[in-house]
Amino acid sequence: MPVKVYKPTSAGRRDMTGHSFDEITRSRPERSLTEAIRKKGGRNNQGRITIRHRGGGHKRRYRIIDFKRDKFDSTAQVVSIEYDPNRSARIALLQYEDGEKRYIIAPLGLRVGDTVGNGEKANLRIGDAIQIRNIPVGTQIHNIELLPGKGAQLARSAGTSAQLLAKEGIYAQVRMPSGEVRLIHERCMATIGQVGNTDHGNVKLGKAGRRRWMGWRPTVRGSAMAPNAHPHGGGEGRTGIGMPGPKTPWGKPALGKRTRVNKRTDKFIVRRRGKRRQG
Repeated sequence: MPVKVYKPTSAGRRDMTGHSFDEITRSRPERSLTEAIRKKGGRNNQGRITIRHRGGGHKRRYRIIDFKRDKFDSTAQVVSIEYDPNRSARIALLQYEDGEKRYIIAPLGLRVGDTVGNGEKANLRIGDAIQIRNIPVGTQIHNIELLPGKGAQLARSAGTSAQLLAKEGIYAQVRMPSGEVRLIHERCMATIGQVGNTDHGNVKLGKAGRRRWMGWRPTVRGSAMAPNAHPHGGGEGRTGIGMPGPKTPWGKPALGKRTRVNKRTDKFIVRRRGKRRQG
């Protein structure tokens, strides 16, 4: 999908790019597969902000996505490729042989009129959902379950895919988009192919207002704050942070600190993801 470049008619437009939406075939969603979203502005049920920098943004309706792909008795035809404001990927509207409609994450290369299936009705086509035990080693997959029947949780954002590396007993080794290699049960479902909208990461917002349209509020640097508001704050003019390493607003280490606490699933990680380069 090509990226659209805007003419520099203003300062905000000068470096702005956007999606061309060439692959979109329908402008309005299937109403029966949507539901209302009530905005929370990053607040919990007590009214306290638990996620900072959230608020405002355009009104949206949630598209109900079939992450389980548990309709095994019939194949489906792709009716349309649609925009989803709640995720980076595009979504595809499927219509099954009995008339039921469902949304799925649209993989790269899926077109209107294509046929997809689930389980025994699948045939290793792009968009088919199959148990990992029936997928050949080396195949690109996405929309992967972590527990059988729970629904897909991994590799769902635009342009991502995982690779099936090996099978051993009841578990398969899958390389994640991050580079981590993880054991996943062979009865978990996965979808063939790579998630579409691969140019999503190349889009430049161009101005702060466009970020506000998406529901994100401004982020202030800690070094620009007063010392009572942030550990990096204070000082005359531009100064260093004055401590061995960067800290969060609450004084915790901000870079390089391991935060994983789920030791229960450590045994399923074969190789951890590589460290990201800083600077």
